[in-house]
Amino acid sequence: MTQAAVSYQIRQLESQVGQPLFLRENGRVRLTDVGKRLLGPVGDAFTGMRQAFADLGEETAGVLSVTASVSLGNTWLSASVGRFQLRFPDLALRLSISNERVDLSRGEFDLGIRAGRGVWDGLRADFLFRLHHAPLCSPEFAERHGLREPHDLFAVERLAPNDPIWADWFALAGVGEPLPPSPGGLVLDNQSQEANAAQAGFGIAMMTPFFWRAELESGRLVQPFGEVLVRPISHYLVHLERRVGVRKIERFREWLQEELSLHSDLIPEAAMELFEGTVPADAWEHGQAVPRTPVEPPQ
Repeated sequence: MTQAAVSYQIRQLESQVGQPLFLRENGRVRLTDVGKRLLGPVGDAFTGMRQAFADLGEETAGVLSVTASVSLGNTWLSASVGRFQLRFPDLALRLSISNERVDLSRGEFDLGIRAGRGVWDGLRADFLFRLHHAPLCSPEFAERHGLREPHDLFAVERLAPNDPIWADWFALAGVGEPLPPSPGGLVLDNQSQEANAAQAGFGIAMMTPFFWRAELESGRLVQPFGEVLVRPISHYLVHLERRVGVRKIERFREWLQEELSLHSDLIPEAAMELFEGTVPADAWEHGQAVPRTPVEPPQ
């Protein structure tokens, strides 16, 4: 539009509003108080319209982008997403694995799998399962050290030995004596690294049996004790609230819930129930380690 046409449109708008929106002084133009009041809501409205049309294009796009934490993404999810691709061959799935929190509002990813309390501004969060852990090691390690009782773990190499989750698990297993601090020990960033170290016989690690189904079934890893510590923090599938109903997002949500039901035999029943107690505000979320809260053993 020409400058004259813009000026005409402004005069028409001011006529409809019944008040001036701009002050013209010495060749310069600035907003009146009324103009300042309208600027925010009108700008938000245009942003919403642009995003709505952009979302229409994204709905028909054939790529679904998902971000997940390293421990979950490198294990069960990576081993399962092929079945999603077979069911929906028209959708290409891009999986990014990182413990960095991703801002979904930036549009780079459609979905995320997060661990936390399930409350994030602007996001819809669907409960998947609660975090749960048990000691896992190689069968040779268990045999070499004669692991028969939970108390036996005091005398063997434990990965991340000073992590509070060990004390919580020992309490669950009925070992009431205080856990002595370890002067050293191997500390790794995620369960994938811990599993490699455990399978190589370097120690026993506190891991999620569900993630290591194949290794447990093949005998590369064993779970010497039946106790599984179920924590109040949970995994959630999250996406922007305004994208409810987008086909590729809904299909992935439905598929993910089906996959969980198919593999629920390695997930404790208590871990499939949403924790109803109070979760600390600084609880562990998506790769950030904070003190754990002891959890009562599942009934």
